[in-house]
Amino acid sequence: MAKKDALKELQVRLAERLQAVRDQPREAGWLAVEVAGVGVLLPLGQAGEIHNARQLTVVPHARPWLVGVANLRGQLHAVVDLARFLGLRDEAQAPAGAQLVALNPQLRLNCALRVDRLMGLRDAARMQLQGASGEPQPAFAGARWRDEQGRVWQALDLAALAADARFLDVAEAQPT
Repeated sequence: MAKKDALKELQVRLAERLQAVRDQPREAGWLAVEVAGVGVLLPLGQAGEIHNARQLTVVPHARPWLVGVANLRGQLHAVVDLARFLGLRDEAQAPAGAQLVALNPQLRLNCALRVDRLMGLRDAARMQLQGASGEPQPAFAGARWRDEQGRVWQALDLAALAADARFLDVAEAQPT
């Protein structure tokens, strides 16, 4: 009987803890990625599915950071090398283990970002907001955060990125 009572108590405690978590307001959550050695935070509500950076079809005369198109679940998505778009890398070659992070369909842009590495999930409650760097930032650059290990992360607003004129100008012909 003691085992049954202990199990019942455990179930009640777990149910209470789950309910408490559901009742708490959710802090900002991010998908943490790395591009060219820089930590970047992508809002979970704006990021979509994650895919392997497999075979891409090259788009001739496109911007250097538009690395191609990919078929993701039956839909064509433009694939942008995030490191190149942000000016963090010059070469076109993706590092081994690169991943694609599709934009959330609610952003109404069939696009995926190629990132070097997935670094897990981050929560604002476990990070410290950093002051502004004082340098000019694009509209899609959010706040900077420091994690418990001391690493600084740059948040990006994917909705603002999807509306950025330079980002939308993916297929303007390049001079040959």
